[in-house]
Amino acid sequence: MLNSLGQPGGRKHRKRVGRGASAGGGKTCGRGHKGQGSRSGSGVMRGFEGGQMPLQRRLPKVGFASRTARYTARVRTSEIAGLGEKTVDLALLKDRGLARFDARAAKVFLSGEVKKPVKLVGIAATAGARKAIEDAGGSIEELT
Repeated sequence: MLNSLGQPGGRKHRKRVGRGASAGGGKTCGRGHKGQGSRSGSGVMRGFEGGQMPLQRRLPKVGFASRTARYTARVRTSEIAGLGEKTVDLALLKDRGLARFDARAAKVFLSGEVKKPVKLVGIAATAGARKAIEDAGGSIEELT
């Protein structure tokens, strides 16, 4: 019962070439006479436009992906203040989920307020974040 379900003409059988003229795929097997498409292993590479300069080469190169930025965590000053710790380093940021496990560095940028003094160890900071942290009585100790 289930094996007889389906719509008439639902599947088309693949063409079996090279089985003689009466089968409809003999001699040239539907490839035509001569030319690139008639040879075995033929075909053009993806993006080939018949010798015309292909689109991917006509368009200008664009963008740049920094390899160091991928492993640098970006942390807000409000997140640093929300930790409630006096000393903050990269290991603490990873432990609290503010930096990815594979982060190699971190940088703090100004977004929110810092009211209590915080000491950053081995973490970079933007000029605005540095000023906000130092105004609150904190300090930044960058490793070189």
